[in-house]
Amino acid sequence: MLHLSEQELVRRQELETLLSLNVNPYPTEEFLITHHAAEIKQKFNPEQPELLGNVSIAGRIMIKRIQGKASFVDIQDATGKIQLYINREELCPTEDKSLYENIFKHNISIGDIIGVEGTVFLTKTGEITVRVKKLKILSKCLRPLPMPKEVDGKVYDAFTDPEQRYRMRYVDLIVNPHVREVFIKRTRIINAIRDFFNARGFLEVETPILQPIYGGATARPFVTHHNALNMKLYLRIANELYLKRLIVGGFEAVYEFARDFRNEGLSRFHNPEFTQVELYVAYKDYLWMMNLVEELIEQVAITVNGSPIVHYNENITIDFSRPWKRYTLQEAILKFAGIDIDQATLEEIHQFALRAGISPEAHWKREHYIDELISKFVEPNLINPTFLMDYPIEMSPLAKKHRSKPGYVERFELICNTKEICNAYSELNDPLDQRARLEEQAANRAAGDEEAMILDEDFLRALEFGMPPTAGLGIGIDRLVMLLTGAQSIKDVIFFPHLRPEN
Repeated sequence: MLHLSEQELVRRQELETLLSLNVNPYPTEEFLITHHAAEIKQKFNPEQPELLGNVSIAGRIMIKRIQGKASFVDIQDATGKIQLYINREELCPTEDKSLYENIFKHNISIGDIIGVEGTVFLTKTGEITVRVKKLKILSKCLRPLPMPKEVDGKVYDAFTDPEQRYRMRYVDLIVNPHVREVFIKRTRIINAIRDFFNARGFLEVETPILQPIYGGATARPFVTHHNALNMKLYLRIANELYLKRLIVGGFEAVYEFARDFRNEGLSRFHNPEFTQVELYVAYKDYLWMMNLVEELIEQVAITVNGSPIVHYNENITIDFSRPWKRYTLQEAILKFAGIDIDQATLEEIHQFALRAGISPEAHWKREHYIDELISKFVEPNLINPTFLMDYPIEMSPLAKKHRSKPGYVERFELICNTKEICNAYSELNDPLDQRARLEEQAANRAAGDEEAMILDEDFLRALEFGMPPTAGLGIGIDRLVMLLTGAQSIKDVIFFPHLRPEN
C-alpha cells in the first residue's frame, strides 16, 4: 500500500481540482519554446526591451511568491533560472479570473512545470523578468522538492546526503545546479577527445559488449546466458582484443568509447560499470603514444577549463602542461619505496612487503608484489601527471617485449592525483609469444588467480594472419572527468552509479 505524506496528499488534491476544472495537468500537444532563461538574460537590453519581443519559455517552478493580485515566480529550465511576474489582470484580461485565482494561486505549486508567454522587462530591483501574458501547466509534480532554505546567508536543509543524491539523481539535478555543470563538462571532455582523434583521421568503431570469451584486462566478469544459442556470455571487461582484430583487418587507427563491466567492489574510484576510450594505431610504439597522450590531455584540459592548470580542491592543484615527468617502474619503486626490484630476489621482495604491512595471498608471484608496491608507495606520491613506464613482462601479457631491457615490456601508465588514468603498450603482435603468455595466464588461473586472462583461440588465430606493429591506449573517462571537474568520488561523475539495494 502506498503511504503518502501530508504534502503528497495536498498535491494529489491539487491534481484532482485541476481535473475538475477541465485542466489537463499532463497535456499532449507541443509547447513551442522560443527562448531559454540564459538566452533571455544574455540578449535583453534594458534600454531597448522591445527588441526581444514576445518570448515563450518553459521550466520548473522553484520559487513562488503570492502578493495578492500579483505574484513572482522563479522557473528553472535547462540553462538556468529566470523570474516571472504574473499579474492577475494581465493574465486574465476578461471577467473570468479563474486561471489566476483558482488554478495558479491554489493548484500550481513549487516543482510543477509550466509554460508561459510574455514580454521581458527590468524590475525596480534590477532583475530581468518575464511579464506573463499566457500560462499553461505542462506537468504536475506530485512530490515536494527538497528545497534548501537560506537565512542570513546560511543554507539549511540542502539536498546534500550522498546516498539520496546518487539514488535520486533526477532530484539532485533539479535542486543542485552545480551537479548539472559537472555532467555538461563530462560531455565536453568526451567531445574534445573525439574531436582530437577525428582530426587525426582515426576511425570511431563499435565492438561487442556481449562476448563469448572475455579478455583484454585482468578482472572478473559479469556472466549472462543467451537462451537461443544456449551459451554463456560475458559482459566485456575491455574491448582491446576486438579492436586489435580490426588492425589485423587493415584499419590503421581505430578508437571506441566503451562501456566496460568488471565484477569488483565499489569505492570512490571504482564502479562496476565504467567508461573508457581505447585507441589502436598501426606502425606506432608506446613512446609515440606517450607523446600523443600528453598532447591530448593538455588540449582537453584547455578546451574544457580554459587552462592546463586545474584546481582540484583547496589543497591540490594539477598542472597538465607538457612535458610530464617520466619514471621507469624500477626507478619509481626505488625512489619511493627504497627497494630495487631488479636486484632483489622474490623472497627479499616478500619480506619487504611483510615489513610494509602488505598481506600477500598464497598464489602471489613477483608481479603481484610489484603491483602492491606501486599502489602503496609510488602512486600516493604522484599528483601532477606522471608516466610510469617499462613494466616487468609478468604484469603485461598483451604488451611487446622491451627492445633493450630483457624481462620487461614496452608499457606505460599515466598516474595523476595518485590514481591510474590510462594504460598503453607497444602491442604484442608475435602470435607464438602471445600464445605462450596466455597459456601462462591460464596456469595462473588454475592456481587460484581468478582475474588471470582466458586463452582466446580466435584472437590468436587473428594474430597469426599478421598484425602490424601497433601502439594501444586505454583512458578511464570517469577518472579523467573527476580530475578535470574536481569531483571527489566517481559517483559524482556517473549519472546513475551502482548502489546497494534500497530498503
